[in-house]
Amino acid sequence: MHTRTLGRDLTVSAIGLGAMGMSMSYGPNPGSRDEMIGVLRGAVDRGVTFFDTAEVYGPYVNEELVGEALEPVRSEVVIATKFGWRIEGGAMVGLDSRPEQIRRVADASLARLRTDVIDLFYQHRVDPDVPIEDVAGTVGELIAEGKVRHFGLSEAGAGTVRRAHAEQPVTALQSEYSLWTRDPEREVLPTLAELGIGFVPFSPLGKGFLTGTVDATTNFTEGDIRTRVPRFEPDNLAANQRLLDLVRDIAARRGATSGQVALAWLLAQRPWIVPIPGTRRVERIEENAGATTIALSADDLSALDALTQHVPVSGDRYNEAGMRMVGR
Repeated sequence: MHTRTLGRDLTVSAIGLGAMGMSMSYGPNPGSRDEMIGVLRGAVDRGVTFFDTAEVYGPYVNEELVGEALEPVRSEVVIATKFGWRIEGGAMVGLDSRPEQIRRVADASLARLRTDVIDLFYQHRVDPDVPIEDVAGTVGELIAEGKVRHFGLSEAGAGTVRRAHAEQPVTALQSEYSLWTRDPEREVLPTLAELGIGFVPFSPLGKGFLTGTVDATTNFTEGDIRTRVPRFEPDNLAANQRLLDLVRDIAARRGATSGQVALAWLLAQRPWIVPIPGTRRVERIEENAGATTIALSADDLSALDALTQHVPVSGDRYNEAGMRMVGR
């Protein structure tokens, strides 16, 4: 797999791996902990060097899983994790990006990840009660102390990115971006291009929709986050089928899968975009990695752009509470 550069000098595989689903959000994991360690190590064997986790995934257990799996190959990989939530009784109860909290999270994450440095430390969501300059300054101190290498933001708006970057260079912004979530294109992507900041799209496969494995008849298991996402309500899934049909048509002509076309489209948008699809299966990692070999034609890209720009996607990507926390 070829590599890409986030920010000034963080080199990672062109496609990373989001580990969240191994511990939460998509219903019970059918695999054991040992099997998930095997998947993570299998990803390294297949050229993936960029791994994404967070303290709230579990909470805590996802960092522990990633730390154990990657400890033997720590020098070969880049690990990103996140701070910014207050966790009580094993549940997220609110935002908390106070400097003392950032420091507590950094030390605890280092221990769980079995490492002496966090490669990329994201603020998980913008905390309106803490100036972003204070957040950036605190991470800058952690960088100076050698506990963190790079500073990142997640789901932040263009103005917040500018303010943070002026205090401490931002290496990457992580936000949702895919063929059915194109919000970052209006303000965020131009800002990142201007400032030299990389972009890490999560849910690049539309939480499964763009792989063609989800439709209006799908019954999600208990605990699956998609049961709370308006975009996955049956009427909205049916309304969005036209987009998937085009992706499938292009995939058939390219000898690829729908998911590979969706990832290839993202890779074609900017050379500093690095998607982090999640999976629990090694064969899906191989499939996703194959997207780096697919060159979509100008006609393919034009057709996808025309459809997504003129046929609005039906349904919000978060519930009402979630939508209030993005783009700050």
